[in-house]
Amino acid sequence: MSSDPSLIRVLAVDDHPVLRQGIAGLIASQLDMRLVGEASNGREAIQQFRALRPDVTLMDLQMPEMNGIDAISAIRGEFPEARIIVLTTYAGDVQALRAMKAGARGYLLKNLLYKELLDTIRAVHAGKKTLSPEISYQLAEHATDEALSPAEISVLRLIAAGNGNKQIAHQLSVTEETVKGRVKNILSKLGANDRTHAVLIGLKRGIIEL
Repeated sequence: MSSDPSLIRVLAVDDHPVLRQGIAGLIASQLDMRLVGEASNGREAIQQFRALRPDVTLMDLQMPEMNGIDAISAIRGEFPEARIIVLTTYAGDVQALRAMKAGARGYLLKNLLYKELLDTIRAVHAGKKTLSPEISYQLAEHATDEALSPAEISVLRLIAAGNGNKQIAHQLSVTEETVKGRVKNILSKLGANDRTHAVLIGLKRGIIEL
C-alpha cells in the first residue's frame, strides 16, 4: 500500500470482471490515483472497505448476494465519510434517488465510463457530488410525479413476473377488484399504455428489478 497521501486510493466493486479490468486499466494510466482493491458483490465490498479504507469506492448496483444500495447503506453506516460513486447501466430516477439517499456522492452510467470516470473520481474525492447529465434529466423529468405506493409496487412486481389479476389477488390476499384498482393507478401514475408498458417503465426507472 502506498503511503503517498496525494494518491486517490480506489476500490472497484462490480460483478463483471471485464468491467473491473477496464476500470483497472483506466486508473493504472493516471499518476494521481491507484486501484487498491476489487470486489464482486456487496458483502465483499464491505469487507474490502473495512480492510482498505479507500478514498473513493466505485459501486455497481445490480450484484448477487447483496446489491449496491444495501452495501452503500452498510458502509456509510460504519464510515460516514465514505465517498461512493455508483456505476450503473440504467438511468433510472427512482434508483438514483435511492442510491443518493443511501449516501452515494456520484452517479455514473457505465456507457460513459471511459469519458467521465476519472473526472468523477477526482470531483467526488474533492468533496463534490456529481450526476451524469442523463440522470439529472431523469430526476428533473419525474420530480413532480406521484410515486407508486408500496402496495402498487407489489402488484407491478407480480405483473412483471407474468401473473394475471386473479393470481395477484390470491398472492396478496386481496380481491380482484382491489388489484384492478391498483393496476389502473399504476398505469395512470407511470403514464403507461398497458401492463407490459408499465413493467418496462418500472424497470427503466428502477422502481422494480427482475
